[in-house]
Parts: sequence; C-alpha cells; structure tokens
Amino acid sequence: MRTALMAKTRTALMRTLSTRSALGAAGLAMMVLGGVLLWGQATHWDVLIWLAGAVVLHDGLIAPLVLGVGLLLGGLKNRGLPRGALLTAGCLVLIALPLLLRPLPTANSSVLPLNYVRGLLICLAAVAALAGMIGAVRWGRGKVNNRKFNGG
Repeated sequence: MRTALMAKTRTALMRTLSTRSALGAAGLAMMVLGGVLLWGQATHWDVLIWLAGAVVLHDGLIAPLVLGVGLLLGGLKNRGLPRGALLTAGCLVLIALPLLLRPLPTANSSVLPLNYVRGLLICLAAVAALAGMIGAVRWGRGKVNNRKFNGG
C-alpha cells in the first residue's frame, strides 16, 4: 500500500517537473528569440532603457506601495472588498496610462480626442462608490444577522 502511494507521488512529481521544464525551456526560447529580434532593430537601446526604467519603477515605487497598502489592510476583518477595489483601480490606471502619457500636441486632433483624465477619474469614482455600496450592504446585513442571533 505504501509503495503504491510512493509510486503515485513520484509519478506526479516527475510529471510536474517535466511540465515545468518544458514550459521553462519554451519561455527561455521565446526570450532568446525576443532578444535576437530586438537586437536587429535600430532602436534597441531605447527599448533597453525603457525596460530598465520599468524595473526601477516597479521595484522603487509600485512594489513598496502595494506592500504598504497590504500591511495597512492586513488588520481588517473583511479585507477582500478593499483589495478588489484597489486591484480594479490599479488595472484601470494601467490601462489608461498610455492615453494619459501621450504627447500633447498632435498633428491630427481626432487621434485622441477625449478627456482621458476625466474619464479615468469618473471610472475610479465609480469603483469607489460601488465598493462603498457593497460594503454598506454587507455591514447592514451583518447588523441584521447579529440581531437575529442575539434575540433582537
């Protein structure tokens, strides 16, 4: 019985390792291909500088900010709702960032004609309002449930 369980465990482990190895090899091959294609471009130094800036921005600003917010939310009893709202807001900002950082004077006024800052702020306000309403409903349900159990 024990040897059969050990054989199943060993087989599952080997299957997992072979899958990881295959995915790792495919990822490494894609990285090499990307590097070769990048090196053939005339602007490869610009891309490398941009990638280095992305690493510095992530490690210097985004990761400490996320960790700090996580520490602040760690003491909350129901922290799933604020986490979801913050994650949604972060995704909205990342999606809108290219539109917000576009060069302002454009030759064609119809290229990016909308006020994207206002649109992003409206979306963030909607996320905050929806999270607030869901939180209020959950808080109200908790009060009703507590009254039922306490004989109120």
